[in-house]
Amino acid sequence: MNNLLETPIEYLKGVGPARGELLRKELGIHKYGDLLNLYPNRYIDRTRYYRINELQNSNSEVQIVGKVINIKTVEQKRGKRLVATFVDNTGQMELVWFQGQKWIRENVKINVPYVIFGKVSSFNGVFNMAHPEMELLSEHEKSLRSAMQPIYPSTEKLTQRGITNKVVNKIMQQLFIETQALFKETLPAWLLQEIKLIPKNAALFNVHFPKSQEILAQAQFRLKFEELFFIQLQLITKNLLRKHKIKGHPFDKVGEIFNNFYQNHLPFELTNAQKRVLKEIRHDMGHPAQMNRLLQGDVGSGKTIVALMSMLLALDNGFQACLMAPTEILANQHFLGLSELAAPLNINIKILTGSTKTAERRIIHEELENGTLHIIIGTHALLEDKVQFKNLGLAIIDEQHRFGVEQRSKLWKKNEIPPHILVMTATPIPRTLAMSLYGDLDISVIDELPPGRKPIKTVHRYDSNRLKVWAFLKEEIAKGRQVYIVYPLIQESEKMDYKDLMDGYESISRDFPLPQYSVSIVHGQMKPAEKDSEMDRFAKGKTNIMVATTVIEVGVNVPNASVMVIESAERFGLSQLHQLRGRVGRGAEQSYCIMMTGGKLSNDSKVRMDTMVRTNDGFEIAEVDLKLRGPGDIMGTQQSGVLNLQIADLVKDREILQMARHYAIKLLKDDANLNKPEHAALRTAFIEMTKKKNIWNYIS
Repeated sequence: MNNLLETPIEYLKGVGPARGELLRKELGIHKYGDLLNLYPNRYIDRTRYYRINELQNSNSEVQIVGKVINIKTVEQKRGKRLVATFVDNTGQMELVWFQGQKWIRENVKINVPYVIFGKVSSFNGVFNMAHPEMELLSEHEKSLRSAMQPIYPSTEKLTQRGITNKVVNKIMQQLFIETQALFKETLPAWLLQEIKLIPKNAALFNVHFPKSQEILAQAQFRLKFEELFFIQLQLITKNLLRKHKIKGHPFDKVGEIFNNFYQNHLPFELTNAQKRVLKEIRHDMGHPAQMNRLLQGDVGSGKTIVALMSMLLALDNGFQACLMAPTEILANQHFLGLSELAAPLNINIKILTGSTKTAERRIIHEELENGTLHIIIGTHALLEDKVQFKNLGLAIIDEQHRFGVEQRSKLWKKNEIPPHILVMTATPIPRTLAMSLYGDLDISVIDELPPGRKPIKTVHRYDSNRLKVWAFLKEEIAKGRQVYIVYPLIQESEKMDYKDLMDGYESISRDFPLPQYSVSIVHGQMKPAEKDSEMDRFAKGKTNIMVATTVIEVGVNVPNASVMVIESAERFGLSQLHQLRGRVGRGAEQSYCIMMTGGKLSNDSKVRMDTMVRTNDGFEIAEVDLKLRGPGDIMGTQQSGVLNLQIADLVKDREILQMARHYAIKLLKDDANLNKPEHAALRTAFIEMTKKKNIWNYIS
């Protein structure tokens, strides 16, 4: 039976080579199995037949039983239209065609009962339906078509070439006739019983030809569960494999360096969240299996100190550690922060980036190889083949979504036994998405801010209030604070953005004139050296205002900057707004984030502004963002292909996802290799699926 599903699509009756080619190109349907998994987008309820005297001018789709009593051609300014009078025993209406008139004229039967279906509108008090779907009542009564009519995904090209929804429906019926709907069950009987899932056969049949809303809901639930369940099985198996197969260095002692730092040099008391996360990391690194942990924490939640203490554990066990960041600015910032924290410990920390001078490089390479350099911070430069370690035990990757998979795997190869890996991100990933994308990583979350940090006050102001906002900025600057003013950057219209930024800069320079005020500017078209020197002037307090595009989204720690003004805030996504807001509030002073927008806002923009004003919680913001944008966008392009979900939706089906994960874990605990006889079908399907779509490539 499964072989039948491998049959090329053109062999299905009613398809043929030309249609087959189109289905391949437009919808990626190559064989029977692909067609089977083309699920409807929505359904039209055709359980109800309307009478003509019940029609409303509501532009909704309805079906009516009646007869055509005459047909005539009506001339109009351009071309002509065909008009038929359609009647039932309560009244009459018009059917109209602007195309295909000759065919209709020759084929429509007069005075024979038809079922018509389409959108109704009213013109001069007469109801009409343009280009109705028509089926003889006698045919309609004996077709397999259900009362709930599925509407399939389509493209303009398909419709132009005559592959309408009706045609897809027809070939789908043909598929079920040829396969006799005998599809292999993939889930074990105990699971079907426990969650009351309908069999696979019934689910597939009813998702394409549902008789009622209830049976449709059961079919969708079954198929969504199965899809998410197999993804979770893959991710969890990968995680288990890693723990068993990939050896790691067991860091079995907590030694002198760690204890000395913890007892004598910690600049502040760790929060409970930081303590919990450190414990999780210590536990992982204490085992002879490679750690793969994702550390999530909002901007300013204190991930750096956790990173340092994890590195100290590596040093105590005789290993080296490295931290890789996506930009030089960020690498420098980590270097300064970590050097300051580790100053009393007498350990050797250096930084390696694209701008490190050759002489310094030589020393770094030498010290890494002979083991006298304990911790190296750097950018992609760390991945070069020349960079060899004596014994790298821990690699920390910051903001990993900016690195590709190949780049990360290079770090693995820097030691015979791969180093432990800690991935850090300040982009909160909604738990739902994390379970799907990083289901193979263990996840730690720092979910409380260090003491003494005041939550940032966020407000939304319209452009018409600009004078008041400027007055507020002057008050803050008078207190000795500094201000960021950020303009959106949207690649397609770089010239326009540049103009916006320059206009903004000029008017700000007018409103905040020298010598009382001084304004810095940073944008993408500046040379790196210019950017760095402008950033530096601001960081040292030589300028009061930093006008910038979103280059400052990641990095730059200026504790004295207490106000973030975001211009045209409606043009930013939620996670970006949240990242930008995190640039202030780094000192002990009260900080503010002011989102400026034009007067007209779309609903989505309103939701974004309200969410930002309402909460500082990155996870809550990420959940709202996921609802507004969908999963693909959040992960950035290189990750969005991870889950080509066919029926499930990560946002709407969160509960099903959690359930699928729960049962996948339960199953693997009980039978890790799927060897039990009752799991034979599941094992076959699982092997089949992993062969076909190698999820490993995406998530590594």
